[in-house]
Amino acid sequence: MKNIRNFCIIAHIDHGKSTLADRLLQKTGTVSDRDYQDQVLDDMDLERERGITIKSHAIQMNYELNGEKYILNLIDTPGHVDFSYEVSRSIAACEGALLVVDATQGIQAQTISVLYQAIDNNLEIIPVMNKMDSDSAMPDEVQDQIVDLIGCEPEDIIRASGKTGEGVDEILEAIVKRISHPKGDEEAPLQALVFDSVFNSFRGIISYIRIVNGQIRKGDKVKFFNTGKEYEADEIGVLKIKQDPRPVLKAGDVGYIISGIKVSKEVKVGDTITHVENPCLTGISGFEDVKPMVYAGIYPVDADDYEDLRASIEKLQLNDASLTFIPESSMALGFGFRCGFLGLLHMEIIQERLDREFDMDVITTVPNVSFNVYTKKGEKIEVHNPSGLPEPNLIERIEEPYIKAQVITKSDWVGQIIKLCLDKRGTLLNQVYLTSSRVEMTFDMPLSEIVFDFYDRLKSISKGYASFDYHQTGFKDAKLIRLEILLNGEKVDALSTLIHVDHAYDFGSRMCKKLKELIPRQQYDVAIQAAIGAKIIARETIKAVRKDVTAKCYGGDITRKRKLLEKQKKGKKRMRQVGNVEVPQQAFLAVLKLD
Repeated sequence: MKNIRNFCIIAHIDHGKSTLADRLLQKTGTVSDRDYQDQVLDDMDLERERGITIKSHAIQMNYELNGEKYILNLIDTPGHVDFSYEVSRSIAACEGALLVVDATQGIQAQTISVLYQAIDNNLEIIPVMNKMDSDSAMPDEVQDQIVDLIGCEPEDIIRASGKTGEGVDEILEAIVKRISHPKGDEEAPLQALVFDSVFNSFRGIISYIRIVNGQIRKGDKVKFFNTGKEYEADEIGVLKIKQDPRPVLKAGDVGYIISGIKVSKEVKVGDTITHVENPCLTGISGFEDVKPMVYAGIYPVDADDYEDLRASIEKLQLNDASLTFIPESSMALGFGFRCGFLGLLHMEIIQERLDREFDMDVITTVPNVSFNVYTKKGEKIEVHNPSGLPEPNLIERIEEPYIKAQVITKSDWVGQIIKLCLDKRGTLLNQVYLTSSRVEMTFDMPLSEIVFDFYDRLKSISKGYASFDYHQTGFKDAKLIRLEILLNGEKVDALSTLIHVDHAYDFGSRMCKKLKELIPRQQYDVAIQAAIGAKIIARETIKAVRKDVTAKCYGGDITRKRKLLEKQKKGKKRMRQVGNVEVPQQAFLAVLKLD
C-alpha cells in the first residue's frame, strides 16, 4: 500500500488540466501511441466539441522512481462551476491534488472554491503553473498569487506546460514524494466507497470504487450498506485505458466492480460496499447530498415516449448523480418530469445527452429555482414550479434563495460588472484588489436572477475574462408574483413564471411580443395576454388568416358587403370557441433566450 498514490487534478475551466493529464499518461506509458488522441480522458463527443470536461474519469498509471515501482491513480475533474459536485466526489476519493493554474490568466474564482474544499478534506496540495510556453504567460505575477493563496514557498510551485511536456517529470516526482500513501487496514472488514457509476447495456451497472479498508476478491458476496441489497462480485479490476480485470483489490486501490445490477435505483453514489459475511459497522462519510439549484420540467414531445424518457433519465442519473427528478404533469404538455440541475450549463448538457445518447426528443420548460411559501395558516410549502404556488390571497410571504457570488475580473470592467449585479437585485458586500489590475468582488444576490442570462452577460462584458463562482447562503423574503400567459383566454401553465414585482410588466410585454412572432396564424384572431392574477398587464393579437369575401361585390349597395362580412365574422367567432392553439417548441425555448 505504501507505493500507491491517489490524486486528482483541480483547476478552473480552460486552464489545461485535460492536456496535462494527457502528458502524464504518455510519460508513464499508460496510453500507447496507437490509442492516443488529444484529451484522452474526455470520451464523450460533447466534451470534445465544447472543450470542457463534464465527467470525472479515473485511470491508473505505473511509475518508477529510483528503482521503486509506484501505482498512481489519477481522477480527472471538471472545471465548470455547474459540475462542482463531480469535483467533491473526486476529492473524497483522494489523498492529494494537483492545483493547476494558468500562467496567462492567474487565479480564478472556481480555483479558489475548489481549493477550500480540498483543504477541508486534508488533501496535500501541489501547485502547478501551466502554459509556461505561452507568449502571454506572467509567471512572476501568478507565482505571487499562488503563494498568497496557499501560503507555500515559491520553489514549491512547479512550472509546467501541458503542450510541450515541460515539468511533467517534476510533477510525477512531486506526487510520489509529497502526497501521502493511503491509510487503511487490509485485515479490517471491507469498506469501499462508490464514487461513480456507469450503465453498460451488456454488463449492467459498473460501479467505480475506492477501497478504504479490507480487500475484495472476485466472486465475493457483497452488499451495499445503505440499500442493503446483496450481490456477487462477478468481475473486479483496475481502470487503465480499458478495464483491466484483477483477482483481488486491497485497501488503497481504486477500481471497478461489476455485479450484474440491472436496476439503476439500487446503486447510490456515495454508498459503501461491504462483505455480506463480515460487514463493516459504519458507512464511509465523504460527500454531501447534492442540492439542485435550478428546476425545469422535461417533457417528451410525443406522449407515448413517457416510459422511455423515465428509463433514459434513470440511466443518466447513474452517470451524473447530481441530476434529480420527480414525475409531474402539465395541462399543456401532458406527463413529464420535474428535474433539478446544478445550473444552466448542466441543464443544457443533460438535454443534449438525452438527445444524443438516448435519442429522446424533449421539451424543456422555463427554468426556475425553489421557493419557500408561508401560508396564512402557518404552513411552509416548498415550491419548485409556478403552478404549485397557492392562490395569492392564501399567501403570507414568499422566501427565495440567496447566494454569495464571487467575481474575479480585471479592474477595467469593475463598473460594468457592478451595474450588471445591481440590475439583478444584488448588493456589493466587498471588493478586494488581489493585484493592481485584478479585483475580487463579493455580491449577495437572489439565485433566481442568475438563472437566466447572467453568466453569458458577465462573459460578454468582460470579454471572457471574468470568472464567477457561487454558493447558496439561505433564504430571504421576496416580493414575488406569478406571471401567467393566456392564449385565447386559456392559461398555458408551461409558460408561467414566478418573477419579482419590479420586472413583471417588462417581462410580460416582452413575452407577448416574442410569442406573437412564433405562434403561427390561425383562421381566427388569437389574443396573447400576460396576467398577474385577474389583472391583464400586456396583450398582443395575432390577426386571423382571412379570405377576401367581398371580392365578388363590384360597386352596388354597401349593405351587401356588410352582410358578407357579418357572415364571415360569425364563422370566425364559432371557430374561435372550438379552436385550440398549438404552441410550437421554439416558443418554450425562446423564453429562455429573451434578450
